[in-house]
Amino acid sequence: MGLFERYLSVWVGLCIAGGVVLGQLFPQLFAWFAALEYANVNIPVAVFIWIMIYPMMVQVDFSSIKDVGKKPKGLILTLLINWLVKPFTMAFLGWLFFRVIFADFVDPQSASEYIAGMILLGVAPCTAMVFVWSNLTKGDPNYTLVQVSVNDLIMIVAFAPIAAFLLGVSDVTVPLDTLMLSVLLYVVIPLAAGAITRKALDSDSDHSRLNNLLARLKPISIVGLLATVVLLFGFQAPTILAKPLAIVLIAIPLLIQTYGIFALAYASAKALKLPHSIAAPACMIGTSNFFELAVAVAISLFGLQSGAALATVVGVLVEVPVMLSLVAFANRTRHWFKETT
Repeated sequence: MGLFERYLSVWVGLCIAGGVVLGQLFPQLFAWFAALEYANVNIPVAVFIWIMIYPMMVQVDFSSIKDVGKKPKGLILTLLINWLVKPFTMAFLGWLFFRVIFADFVDPQSASEYIAGMILLGVAPCTAMVFVWSNLTKGDPNYTLVQVSVNDLIMIVAFAPIAAFLLGVSDVTVPLDTLMLSVLLYVVIPLAAGAITRKALDSDSDHSRLNNLLARLKPISIVGLLATVVLLFGFQAPTILAKPLAIVLIAIPLLIQTYGIFALAYASAKALKLPHSIAAPACMIGTSNFFELAVAVAISLFGLQSGAALATVVGVLVEVPVMLSLVAFANRTRHWFKETT
């Protein structure tokens, strides 16, 4: 585990603070960045997100799908959590907290946008950071690869329809073509670029060229992640400082969702008698979010200064320390699960 992974929460925390400070000190600079958009897509955000996720997508090996029938329980668990549980529980919690529990603290328009941001987080299962969480829990890398590959293929066809349905149920009307464009930009194109790169460099007998490329790309990916965090929190700096209560209100259901989904997935993995090397990554995939996609879609649909964008940014704020706490918990409870055979 490298220096970045070991102190991931520290770097992200520093970038969050730095983004807020820079956003206050140089509002005109961030306003200029915000104006750089085409077809409702913010160009700087798109570039940094591509830089961040492309190296992760190179790791996705679709040829591994041929092994999908081996040890299917872990894959089935991940798919059920990702596509039949998490999106709908997130939508329910958003409605419960912002239409009922917090109704007196939030105006109806902001409530709708916060719910929309939460839904976008819930419909986007983690891709880019999965390999980090799997590595930290000593997960089976090949099985993690299968899970990520299958999830990414499903996301291509399932993200937009499920998001449109849940946003519609929440009384938020969104153009389906914008959702489809977002899937194309942030899922299909990076996946295709990663697959082409992998096919060009990798072979059954020699992985050295691919591994050398990934080693060179890793620092670039880190820069992409940290730059994205700085940029997002710089854009949201005025809102964050003007509405600190909103950050707390959004974080509460997100924390409940994250820990609740992990508890459900982890208990299910134990009941299914999965080995820890499969159970831990499966639960991490089902618990964490593809926040890069959620942020980009929220900005495209609702704008940089919207409540939906703020909710997805709070998702970034919550995810890293929470996921690291779940990694620690999973590692401490390794003895709950049978050994890998």
